[in-house]
Amino acid sequence: MTQQKPVISAAEVAKHNTRESCWIIVHGHAYDVTEFLDDHPGGSKIILKYGGKDATEEYDPIHPPDAITSNLPPEKHLGPVDPSTVKEAPKELTAEQKQREERSRFKPPLDECLNLHDFEAVAKATLPDKAWAYYSSAADDEITHRDNRAAFQRIWFRPRILRDVTRVDWSTMILGHKSSMPVYITATALGKLGHPDGELNLTRAAGKHGVIQMIPTLASCSFDEIIDAGVQDQVFFMQLYVNKDRAKTKKIVQHAEKRGVKALFITVDAPQLGRREKDMRMKFEDVGAAVQAKSDDKVDRNQGAARAISSFIDPGLSWNDIPWFRSITKMPIILKGVQCWEDAVLAAEAGCDGIVLSNHGGRQLDTTRSGIEILPEVVDELRKRGLFPNPKFSIFVDGGVRRATDVLKAVALGATAVGVGRAFIYAFSAYGQEGVEKAVNILNDEFEMNMRLIGARNISEVVPSLVDTSSLSLHVTTVPEDRLYRGNYEAMRGAAVREIVKSKL
Repeated sequence: MTQQKPVISAAEVAKHNTRESCWIIVHGHAYDVTEFLDDHPGGSKIILKYGGKDATEEYDPIHPPDAITSNLPPEKHLGPVDPSTVKEAPKELTAEQKQREERSRFKPPLDECLNLHDFEAVAKATLPDKAWAYYSSAADDEITHRDNRAAFQRIWFRPRILRDVTRVDWSTMILGHKSSMPVYITATALGKLGHPDGELNLTRAAGKHGVIQMIPTLASCSFDEIIDAGVQDQVFFMQLYVNKDRAKTKKIVQHAEKRGVKALFITVDAPQLGRREKDMRMKFEDVGAAVQAKSDDKVDRNQGAARAISSFIDPGLSWNDIPWFRSITKMPIILKGVQCWEDAVLAAEAGCDGIVLSNHGGRQLDTTRSGIEILPEVVDELRKRGLFPNPKFSIFVDGGVRRATDVLKAVALGATAVGVGRAFIYAFSAYGQEGVEKAVNILNDEFEMNMRLIGARNISEVVPSLVDTSSLSLHVTTVPEDRLYRGNYEAMRGAAVREIVKSKL
């Protein structure tokens, strides 16, 4: 029987605020993290900043709730803190924070959001600076990020007419599982930066509306917390960043399979995370996730949330690892981040169950082509080799999707479904679970209308002849500007000379 720990006063915790003796408070419990300082994947600096203090507010957006209990031995769990002894320090808001809080109070009613762009506009106005920088940032000059969106507008429809479209059905099967639409919620990290419930907003909305959710490795909520929030028989996929410690990877994968996850999406485009300069300029110091292992790498903690939380990812991942993954799980294996037809062919020949044509939302290597642009040549090369169509090999696309028309274009060109990430993040950041449900309903309305307008009664009738791709690979072609996207996009800024304050003589 576990002996109950004595109640500790906040004054006692406050005495331990040095490298030699460092205690912190998280969720009303005190922990001795002295010996963990140099093991913390985010470095010791952020922990020492909260030495002797309550670190819950800073801890929550970045870590799953069980991260500290899982990583510290039981003897370092010091016990509950007497809440009557805890004095909350007054919060001083910056002028920008005050303006954002004011804008949040006057954000438009949910009914005024008519498209997915609208959620981004509200999130941009109301999110904390660090959260907006993390969610919206992309690699280097963000050219790929912008072209992910523009590429869909280089594809034009060739609608068919005089078809009976009284009833249209856009439901589909994804890896053998029914989905209400050819869309899944793709993995995005650190959901609690945008909303206290984080990824649970997605889980609850997805379960209610029959949409599949991909659970991210770097979620703010714990894996089990997300699974437990689902409805009975809710379908989940899992996104995996491969740990250098293969034992940790095996444990994560097999636990996911045991909990009923239906497919494993291995991220293959991130041997190192890209330079996301908007995020880096925020000098995001706090990092960490339960999946991270101790690393000997020297990580610059001033390079943004994304780069700081990724030191555990294995840059040595290779084609030789595919058989090992096959040996540890029976889940379908999909490679997420394929960016050319040659690797698509290798994936099919290696026995993978599918690929995601993706450039990580433009967050990795800049000036790579969009997934939708790569799709036609991937299909052509697979077809030449007798590998497409293939019910045992699915092709997915993500990046830049904001309309049901984008999804229909991808499906017409051979994709089984598309992943949507940022749009759903912005929806729950602005309006919580209700925002995600509204976003799903908007997509449903768009699917119904656009399937009628292109003359397709079900997904099997969304075929290549319905689209014109003659301009898809022409990066200098002129198309009418997407003003909603342009209005939400925040231009990058360079280093600025600080204003000189002249003293009064």
